[in-house]
Amino acid sequence: MPNPNTPADGAQQPDIEASSRHTPIISGERSTPAASAESQAAGSAMAPGDFGASASPAAGTMAAPDQPAGGWSGQHPHMFHLSAWAPDVFTGGTLQGATGDNWKILSGQQAAVCLARLEPCGVREPHWHPSAWELNFVVSGSARWSFVGPEATHDTFEVVKGDLVFAPQGHFHYFENASDTEDLVVLIIFNSSASEPADDVGIVASLSAIPVDVLGAVFGASPELFKQIPRKLERVTITRKPKAKAPDAPEAAAAASARSHIYEGQA
Repeated sequence: MPNPNTPADGAQQPDIEASSRHTPIISGERSTPAASAESQAAGSAMAPGDFGASASPAAGTMAAPDQPAGGWSGQHPHMFHLSAWAPDVFTGGTLQGATGDNWKILSGQQAAVCLARLEPCGVREPHWHPSAWELNFVVSGSARWSFVGPEATHDTFEVVKGDLVFAPQGHFHYFENASDTEDLVVLIIFNSSASEPADDVGIVASLSAIPVDVLGAVFGASPELFKQIPRKLERVTITRKPKAKAPDAPEAAAAASARSHIYEGQA
């Protein structure tokens, strides 16, 4: 017996992908307001910009013809213009993310992606993810990574463009830009729908929440030592280390002279 819900021959067929086709998100807007048909057409016709670029149009404006609107294209729900998405800006770097919140096709998929850019001397706050692992691909630059795993295992190493780094779920880790002159760009993939850094537990909030007498007992040190830790519960996410101070010319000359005397004495 024919299914009464099946369209007759020649009738318009249902659009099975309609639920995944949405209004494109304009770069600079953190919500999902409706955009005009003109902006949808313009966004779908734009070519992707340089990968890792952080420049974005002003909020509520369309991108230039050679720059895609941040977010996903209304006509292509499987594509997301990540490098044009308005970044979250921190001291020391930026984050641009695609999750189920701003790319509906990821809803329920337990997946998210983030583009992290660290300035020279930039540091990603030490943290761990209680509900996700992460896979890091170094797009450009060089980085220093450090891990602490079960049974207090430690692993510290440097990576360069083209390298992959895997952080298992729950492993404490951080990374920093190993360069004093060049940016570091890392593409991070999570098996969680939560946005970065909403899914992490950072060291700043963790230490700030622990009484100084407990910290003293755990570290075997005076509680007075830990009173210098600011009671700061918000995330830092990305920060920047001060650059190493270059020695003054007289000091550098004196050090070079001292080394030369040592070498002469060894000859």
